Amino acid sequence: MHPILFHFGPLTIRTYGALVAVAFLVALRVARSTAQSRKIDEVFLLDLIAVLVLTGLIGARLFYVLLNTSYYALHPWDSFKIWEGGLVFYGGFLLASAAGIWYVRRKGFSVGKVADSLAPALVLGQAIGRWACFFAGCCYGRPTTVPWAVRFRDPASLAPWGVELHPTQLYESLGDLLIGLVLWIQVIRRKDTQGEIFWLYILLYAALRFGVEFLRGDDRGPTVGGLFPSQLIALVGILVASSVLIAQAASKSEIDHGTFAENYNRR
Repeated sequence: MHPILFHFGPLTIRTYGALVAVAFLVALRVARSTAQSRKIDEVFLLDLIAVLVLTGLIGARLFYVLLNTSYYALHPWDSFKIWEGGLVFYGGFLLASAAGIWYVRRKGFSVGKVADSLAPALVLGQAIGRWACFFAGCCYGRPTTVPWAVRFRDPASLAPWGVELHPTQLYESLGDLLIGLVLWIQVIRRKDTQGEIFWLYILLYAALRFGVEFLRGDDRGPTVGGLFPSQLIALVGILVASSVLIAQAASKSEIDHGTFAENYNRR
């Protein structure tokens, strides 16, 4: 892999940063398309995305630093070098979600409707972002003998050098693409959703992340009951998303039943 894309004088352009930029641009294009189909104001959308990107980067980096405090306590200035890799999705997701909910409500829009519009763009951005991890060598897998194992040979890579590893970054990228396809189909077919697509995203991504974590070999913090922090968060996500989706389905069923009964009585 090539963590460094090229040098331009004293400036080093890293593949990680370049692919994160690509992920952002592609996700932005998808978000604008879905928002337009749901009559969401574009100016509001762009302002919201700016809020989400800023808080997402802060949360993702902060969570990574907290999981690696032994290193960053000795190298505090390295905490700001996000272009070298080192972002934890859940940290960014949690902080950006809180900021996003506050901003959407402040502007008077429906949180569920907006979240459903952004879900396909978010998971597509993650799919591309995992390729950034692959080129940087972070989030690498455990040693393996499977035929599709990868070996990182660049000394600048964050992964162990010359060891056959599970390409966990690519596993998750492929899973994200499949989830994105499912969500995109839902967005096209269902125009009146109020959070159902977003919670479906939470459920599917959490299940994917929980499974992939078993194959990762990088340091992800202390374990609890044999599970890493990201897996514990994924379990919470699965439970909460499942509960919300079941409750939403039950509520919709009651409404549909009531509407049917009312129309029948009118006859």
